[in-house]
Amino acid sequence: MEPGTVRIAVDLLGGDDAPAVVVDGALRAIRADPDLNLLLVGPSEAADAVIAALDPVDRVRITVRPVRAAVRMSDHPSAAREASTVRDAVTAVRDGAADAMVSAGSTGATVTAAALGLGRWPMIRHPALVATLPAVDGPVVLLDVGGSLEPRAGILARHAVLGAAYAAVAHAVDAPRVGLLSVGTEAGKGDRARRTADPVLAAEPLPCGARYVGLVEGYDVSSGARADVVVTDGFTGNVLLKAVEGAYAMAGGPPAGGGAPRAAALLGVSGTVVVCHGAAVAADVASGIALAAHLWRHRATDQMAALLAGHAWKGHDHIIDTEVTTP
Repeated sequence: MEPGTVRIAVDLLGGDDAPAVVVDGALRAIRADPDLNLLLVGPSEAADAVIAALDPVDRVRITVRPVRAAVRMSDHPSAAREASTVRDAVTAVRDGAADAMVSAGSTGATVTAAALGLGRWPMIRHPALVATLPAVDGPVVLLDVGGSLEPRAGILARHAVLGAAYAAVAHAVDAPRVGLLSVGTEAGKGDRARRTADPVLAAEPLPCGARYVGLVEGYDVSSGARADVVVTDGFTGNVLLKAVEGAYAMAGGPPAGGGAPRAAALLGVSGTVVVCHGAAVAADVASGIALAAHLWRHRATDQMAALLAGHAWKGHDHIIDTEVTTP
């Protein structure tokens, strides 16, 4: 277990089966990590269930922020503007009451709340969700897996920069290899977005000694032989991630040495934010809390922000069309 006290705000009402699975996940996380403190954001009775189940010596590691309103999965992401558990969890990070936050609620609402409450990094208009998959030859960083559904060349180029920095900082990958997901490895393969993005990524300077290796295919995500970072749009990435997770389940588990991705980190906002699946079970929530703690203890967000502050960004506005603003 990594040392270092860390405070994680947890959205108790985020997820299909909240608050029960979130309560169970929070209990698993705090029992596994003696340096973990939780700020439970949600109904007092749900938070009380966590506190009551802990030994008295551990109860001091729990604080509660009572909030009863939640953003439902069917709500528009703009609902995150209103008082809710996800907005208050983000506010706790912004105000210094928590070091990071975790939610299994609406991805759109979480991304919106984080972008509005924490602010975005310069040059990043579309934050990206990044997941790490266990591959045969080592972990593969996949992004975007749902933060932005826009398959524009400029967005893909910016996300390639984010992915390279994340692989280097969060996973200590030396000189990450970055590939663009398509339907073939030959130049000119893929739809218009991929054909446009390929030369853009080839010309994009990448941080941490990273290099662009060109187009990669779906099986490269599972092998890890050609790329350490695989870039795609959020729609395709989300579908692929869930398909891979389903394949792991059918095969009896992921490759040896790596667990199935149960949570994704949000890159491009000024704070540590982790998003779990809406269908998350208790182990997924606990894994998301552990990921948030890992990223904070390694100061991953601060390190990435510092790296990218001096990055020589290419100007891609002419190929991005009209940037989509946060709702």
